[in-house]
Amino acid sequence: MKVSYFEDTDTLYIEFKDSDIAESKDLDEHTLLDVDADGNVCAITFEHASERTDVRHLIVEGIAA
Repeated sequence: MKVSYFEDTDTLYIEFKDSDIAESKDLDEHTLLDVDADGNVCAITFEHASERTDVRHLIVEGIAA
């Protein structure tokens, strides 16, 4: 899993798995859900992230070995 924040566009991108994206679905006007050909969630994009999330504070728990 990879979390990326792009300050220049205020976009938060969370990639759950590296896979070919078959479709991007609009959850609302500033949130996109990327899915593969089997409908599995691959990533989510939050636009205007600093207004909608706490991008300055990240806590990681339960990392698999």
